[in-house]
Amino acid sequence: MEEAELKEYLSSCGAFLEGHFQLSSGLHSPNYAQCALALKNPAWAGKLGAALAAGWKWQKPDLILSPAMGGLIIGHEVARAFGVDFIFTERENNVMTLRRGFSLPKGARLIIVEDVFTTGKSTLETAALAAACGAETIGAMAVVNRMGAKALPFPSLCILRLELLVYQPENCPLCRAGVPVVKPGSRKF
Repeated sequence: MEEAELKEYLSSCGAFLEGHFQLSSGLHSPNYAQCALALKNPAWAGKLGAALAAGWKWQKPDLILSPAMGGLIIGHEVARAFGVDFIFTERENNVMTLRRGFSLPKGARLIIVEDVFTTGKSTLETAALAAACGAETIGAMAVVNRMGAKALPFPSLCILRLELLVYQPENCPLCRAGVPVVKPGSRKF
C-alpha cells in the first residue's frame, strides 16, 4: 500500500482531523490522525493489516501483541495476515498488564502492533511487559508514525509517516489564539 492511498483514505473517512488537540504526550497539535475512524471499515482494516504483514522483512512472529485500545483492531488484522494468535495488554492502575486470561509463552517472538506511534510510550511499556514474561519483542508496527526522528529499540514498520506540527503547551499559538483544546477520544468529532 502506498502512502498516498492511505492519506486519501484517512481524509475521505474523516480520520485526519484539524483543530487544536492535546496529545497523550501533553503536546499540542493542529492535526490529529484518529485511526479508529479508519479502522471502523472492516475491509480497510483487513487491507491495512495485510499491508503491514506483507511489508515485514524480518523474522516471522509467534504472536501479535497490542496495547488496548488503539491497537486492538489493527493488531487483530495483522495477526490474521501472519496466521498467528493475537492478544492485548491493558492499563491497570496506570501499569501495562495482561488480563482476561492472556499470557505470553516464554521465548515467544512477538511484534507489537498499534494504530499510531505518537511518543512510543505504549509500545515501550508493552515491550517491557513482554520481556518480564520471558517473551522477545522482535519489532513493532503501526499504521501511522508521528514520532518524528525518534526511533524504537527494535525494527519497526509503518505505512505512513506524518510529520505533524507539535507545540509545548506554553508555546502553543492555538492556545494564545483562544482555540479550545480537545483531548482526542474525549468527545465526538
